[in-house]
Amino acid sequence: MDPLYRPHGVESRWQEAWEAEGLYQADASDPRPRFVVAHPPPNVTGQLHLGHALQLSLADALARWKRMQGCSTLFQPGYDHAGISTQSVVEKALEREGTNRRELGREAFERRVWEWLEQYGRTIMSQFRSMGASMDYRRERFTMDDAYVRAVMRFFVLLYEDGQLYRANRIVNWCPFHESALSDLELEHEEVEDELVFVRYPFVEGSGHVTIATVRPATILADVAVAVHTDDERYRDVVGKEVIVPFVERRVPVIADERVEPRPRAAGADCRRSRRADERRRGRARRADPGRGRRAGARLVRGARPGREARAVPPLDHGLRALPQPDRAADLAAVVVPDG
Repeated sequence: MDPLYRPHGVESRWQEAWEAEGLYQADASDPRPRFVVAHPPPNVTGQLHLGHALQLSLADALARWKRMQGCSTLFQPGYDHAGISTQSVVEKALEREGTNRRELGREAFERRVWEWLEQYGRTIMSQFRSMGASMDYRRERFTMDDAYVRAVMRFFVLLYEDGQLYRANRIVNWCPFHESALSDLELEHEEVEDELVFVRYPFVEGSGHVTIATVRPATILADVAVAVHTDDERYRDVVGKEVIVPFVERRVPVIADERVEPRPRAAGADCRRSRRADERRRGRARRADPGRGRRAGARLVRGARPGREARAVPPLDHGLRALPQPDRAADLAAVVVPDG
């Protein structure tokens, strides 16, 4: 007898035998109590790592335990297309080949992405099997499968019909390189020291002004209102008046909002300004509430993406129940509120 245990060949053989015998299969018509573990699909951007192994081991132990208790147990396998992450790794591979997605064209680039998904999707399923995961591999799912997409769309329709979901203009994290929106999880936040710029917004009536302090003067072009705190006596007399946005000479109202936190005059500016993107001030990232402008009736200023025309989103169906607004307060004396 070999003094060492050598898993190669032994474990793979038993894994194949148990799959062939249907020991991991779940049947929807089974009258026994049901138990389902939908394993979080790994991103199809490479191979599994120790974090996946730990999570998989715990879920597999739970699935096996439920089978021993007599439950009809489904341990669901799958993998995620990982959108922008997959695009990024494919583009890096193209860069090593001396080309890029624009030179390939859309159709050829999509074929390369699908080839990548097929290659690493098979690798991930092979790694699941190598770790002995008792998944029902007949039910393997990919987040771009037609049936999966239909199921997701059906669920979104149900949420919409129930009033839990609607479509509207919202802030997004836009990547100018990939020309795509990014989730907050895909961002790398940096603490930076910015130069504080002071800008005067003259009153339309011709006398006086309010001074806005901002570290993002480029976003002035989209300003549609100036917001001050409802109880800030310094600006009580100017609420309802109009000021002129510099550079674009747009007339915008001064509005009152209780969620703007007043600051002392020693702050150095009559008004402070927030924008639709993250505001970095004193080393922290802050985000303005985009709902202020809408509540004040300010018009929407839209910008076009490179190479594309600006598109308006269909109006909100007033029959739907709107999702509650988060309770946010901006640590500002006054904020310029771009809507949407």
